[in-house]
Amino acid sequence: MTLKALTKDQFNEFVNELIASNRVVGVKEKEKNFFVFDDLDEASELKLGYDVAYLSPRKYFQPPRETLLKFTTTPKVNAEPVVEAEPFILLGVHPYDMKAINQMTAAFSKDNKDTNYLARREAATIICSDPQAATDWSFWPWMNATTVDKGWDLFVTDIGDAYVIEVGTDKGKALLEKNSKATDATSEQTSKRDEIRGNLKNLCKADRAINVPAQDIGALVSKSEDHPVWEENAEKCYSCGTCNQVCPTCYCFDVREEMNLELTGGERVRRWDGCLLQDFASVASGENFREHRTNRFRHRIMRKCTYVPQIVEDDLACVGCGRCSSQCLPDITDPVKIINRLAEGK
Repeated sequence: MTLKALTKDQFNEFVNELIASNRVVGVKEKEKNFFVFDDLDEASELKLGYDVAYLSPRKYFQPPRETLLKFTTTPKVNAEPVVEAEPFILLGVHPYDMKAINQMTAAFSKDNKDTNYLARREAATIICSDPQAATDWSFWPWMNATTVDKGWDLFVTDIGDAYVIEVGTDKGKALLEKNSKATDATSEQTSKRDEIRGNLKNLCKADRAINVPAQDIGALVSKSEDHPVWEENAEKCYSCGTCNQVCPTCYCFDVREEMNLELTGGERVRRWDGCLLQDFASVASGENFREHRTNRFRHRIMRKCTYVPQIVEDDLACVGCGRCSSQCLPDITDPVKIINRLAEGK
């Protein structure tokens, strides 16, 4: 493990150096306490003390809308793939969002590899940062997402008067050496970093605890298919799909062909989709195998806790960011409340 250090001023210089020669995406405060990932114009815009970004960085690897190929139908049928992957630096990713990116990368790397996603992932340099705050909805300590040990190139920890930076890859090492005056972290700085990391779990409120060990959640949810919590909550569900859209581990999509007005060609387009939407499970014959809201509502939690873990590293597909809970108008989609209710057995 290689640990480097930069003073606060040196870190700002480092960020400005990156911006001068790269596309840098970081966390900005659009309104008071409203944080988003967006392109940075200068280091002063970066807010590493944020609690959670409204949307996760998922959109930079799987855009809400993207063109997969362009085709013509006259004078002859022809199709050309479209792969857009601009190099960029993603700065300030919290561990729970990094864990989500790792899961998506694993899923899109299996079997028929997703060329577009993997090209963007390869083009990205990721600089993670330890959380300094948490929202009232956060519960990442109970989902094993307080720390993450892979996927990132550099990892930044604010120790008060300086930043300690862990080097994760050769790409990260080269970036730091080229653009900064980083020195080896002292033993005192390293100890301070360890102390801060040891207290990260205390940033989240105790009443957000899940009363089941993370490794047992999948089995609990799997055997609770007939629990009344699904129908009770689904009765209030708007089927708006907001919980899907803000979730960092939802990556379902719909693919359509869009013809131009002349009917001489068009594009194959991929868009975000979500299992809470009424037509998500509709098929060409007109059947909808999850027509009822109860089935869709249950499926979402089942997917997070039992389905995806069978595919991706035996890991839960909920990272405890709390975005779905905070954005749900009828307040029914909170995984903490649902899982704890299942654990009560009533």
